[in-house]
Amino acid sequence: MPGLRRHLDVDTLRRYIADRCFAPSDGGLVGVELELLTYPSADPSLRPPAAQLEAISEQAILPSGSRITLEPGGQVEISSLPLPGLNPALAAAGADLAALSTELRRGGLEPVGRGLDPLRPPERILDRPRYAAMEAFFDSEGFTGRTMMCSTAGIQVNVDNGSAATLPERWHLAHAVGPVLVATFAHSPVPGGGGCGPRSARQQVWSVIDPSRTGPVHGPILDGGTGPARSPVEEWLRYALDARVMMIRVTPERFVPIAGPFGSGLLTFAAWMERGHELGWPTLDDFEYHLTTLFPPVRPRGWLELRMIDAMPDPWWRVAAAVTTALLEDADAGAEALEAVSAPPRGTGVADHWRSAARHGLADPALRAAAQRVFPAALGALGRMGVDGATVAVAEAFHERFVARDLCPADEPVPIPEVEGAAVGSSERINSGW
Repeated sequence: MPGLRRHLDVDTLRRYIADRCFAPSDGGLVGVELELLTYPSADPSLRPPAAQLEAISEQAILPSGSRITLEPGGQVEISSLPLPGLNPALAAAGADLAALSTELRRGGLEPVGRGLDPLRPPERILDRPRYAAMEAFFDSEGFTGRTMMCSTAGIQVNVDNGSAATLPERWHLAHAVGPVLVATFAHSPVPGGGGCGPRSARQQVWSVIDPSRTGPVHGPILDGGTGPARSPVEEWLRYALDARVMMIRVTPERFVPIAGPFGSGLLTFAAWMERGHELGWPTLDDFEYHLTTLFPPVRPRGWLELRMIDAMPDPWWRVAAAVTTALLEDADAGAEALEAVSAPPRGTGVADHWRSAARHGLADPALRAAAQRVFPAALGALGRMGVDGATVAVAEAFHERFVARDLCPADEPVPIPEVEGAAVGSSERINSGW
């Protein structure tokens, strides 16, 4: 909560980020987070009652101890514990996903692994102070913020930061391969686009809401145009300071959205530190909370969260988690992937193709060429990492079914009961808006 006087400075925030966000961690821990859209089986055009979802999430017993959270539009998410290696992480997430899906179906709800809800207009069903303030903040600038909150679902892969020596390289690699991961695993087409709409409408929605909090953190930023690239700590610090303040927590139950200009400009966190606000001056606790309102595709939290992948059904989510982890954990695969996405002549120059990846998927020739190198590199790594045979077989099947044929899962979207072909809700606006 805000204080009565100024007491934060940039050096304090820099130390906080170095200690809390980028502390070296090299134990090979892996975590998987899976979001699902939920549809009432009796009428998929409706959203489930919040009370029903809350009751299911409280009563469900997940055998591997994953945490269940609910998102504003009724999406359900499981977050596995950080576990030592890919095999335990996939097994835990799979067991808990199966248990939760059983409970949802028992309650008359159908869980669907898909990146964007093509049927229902974005509508918040959870009445919580954070979500109400977030909705008010985003509503001041259009429909995409509410769509992100209420109609999208993704897969998040969490890996260690790496050692002090390898952390900058891992940070760079996670961002560089991001567009290829978006394109390869795109699974959120929308009806009514005539085949020309975005392949990952989820990522496209995320990319256009307040770029100060959803754009990539890492980029070819040089000090004065000639100096060395900023360190991960400096990049995240600058990103957080330049990002707009979404809300100010006055009390545990009162969150004030900060929409529109403040004085001569928008209220970034840096401006709040410098000029204060009628509600008070930011504290370190406010900065820590501010970081939770930033949603870049790679987010540092003491580990690296890779947040750019669309939700997919079983078994394809396993492939996304396995490939992503392999690229970050296996040095040879990572080196091959980095070369594949780097600038010509040795690579395809797609490390910054976030928008094209969301729009075109593997129909983009450069992304397609990069994926044809990146995916086999990850497959080779799975064997070296001792990944179980079933996962390797599923990854090989994904490669044959999609990547080798220049396709992504958006070309074969998972059906939603009774809704395929219905272009309603935000679908038409998504297709016509970009």
